[in-house]
Amino acid sequence: MAEKAQAVERETVMVDGVALTPQWSRMFEPRPITGYDLSVLDEVTAIPGAESLGWCYQCGKCTAVCPVDTVGDFSPRKVFRRTQLGTPLLDSPDLWLCTTCSNCLRVCPKEVNMIQIMPAVREQAVADGQAPQELLSAFENTARYGNPLGEPARKRADWVKQAGVPVPIMSQHPDPVDVLWFVECYPAYHPRGQEASVALARILNALGVDFGILGREEKCSGDSQRMAGEAGLFEMLAEHNIKTLSQYMFNEVLVTDPHAYNALLHEYPKFGGEWPTRHYTQFLAPRIGDMAFRRELPWRVTFHDPCYLGRHNGEYEAPRQLLQAIPGLELVEMGRCRENAYCCGGGGGGMWMDSFTAEFTSMRLSEKRVLEAIEYGAEVLAVTCPYEVSRFEDAVKSTGNTGRLQVMDIAELLAKSMALVD
Repeated sequence: MAEKAQAVERETVMVDGVALTPQWSRMFEPRPITGYDLSVLDEVTAIPGAESLGWCYQCGKCTAVCPVDTVGDFSPRKVFRRTQLGTPLLDSPDLWLCTTCSNCLRVCPKEVNMIQIMPAVREQAVADGQAPQELLSAFENTARYGNPLGEPARKRADWVKQAGVPVPIMSQHPDPVDVLWFVECYPAYHPRGQEASVALARILNALGVDFGILGREEKCSGDSQRMAGEAGLFEMLAEHNIKTLSQYMFNEVLVTDPHAYNALLHEYPKFGGEWPTRHYTQFLAPRIGDMAFRRELPWRVTFHDPCYLGRHNGEYEAPRQLLQAIPGLELVEMGRCRENAYCCGGGGGGMWMDSFTAEFTSMRLSEKRVLEAIEYGAEVLAVTCPYEVSRFEDAVKSTGNTGRLQVMDIAELLAKSMALVD
């Protein structure tokens, strides 16, 4: 059998008077695409839940929509490539930069699922004690006090004193109610969250809703802790809340926080806790006709879609219906809205890792979003997630836009137009 001819490479060949270097011919040779040591990638894909990272074929669609990549150097495609080249994800800052916003999954043709990958790999890192310290502090506070802010349980219902309307606490009034309002941590403890809670309590009273809250019996829903890698802590919180909720009679659960909405809708049923659950905007939108609006709000308002209400759970219309019902209000959409909405940076544990992520980004995601709202001429940035009020208000200050943009929860805007708050 004749031996296979071997290519001979010359430094330069003249073809029709054109000098061709060897690089030209190499363009047409097969390129090795599997000549890598994939052991580091295999370590990740061997973790239950992280298998799909190995499905990436580097089309780059995720990079175009990843909110972190607009202020840094991160996307699922980049995570895959770095891991493929031998950088251990467990030791990489990349593990903690993902906000689990789910925009990458929306466009990925291979369904590389960072919503499963990141919690799975983070869980192993947390077990090894390799998580950022500020995140570990939030975990410790949640385990000890039932909330990531480290506030005592006895103060969880203190905001009720500001409401000026009846807010029944179930342990004190154990009669059946139509709606059990799961308030969550930031609406219960954070000053700006409390203002939104007061506004919503007054709206519910004005509408004659029969509701109650758990007060000090309530603990954090734990969904963000779960996405940040603390599955054990999430299970503990879920079991507590399910046991507490099961003590009372009600027809549905009302939630303020999209992260709690996600937990109660999708995760709690896995532990035996399943109830009809609605975000407060979904609850209020069908009741617009019963709202007595007394003031015009002549403001140009834009709305930030929360990742966990929008992309994760498909609700885009209810918040907009409420805003459009307010007299005088002009709703303007930012370029990145609805399915392609930007992220505030608070999801996936990002709420507690700003100092860590600042080392790897040019600005906070919340700052980027505030600048976008101002670019569209908004006077008010409307939100429906308790993480966002504080994040965006801080961003307004840090970007030098104090006085140019207000950040308000939709509940506050409704209450203001209904003359329920000043």
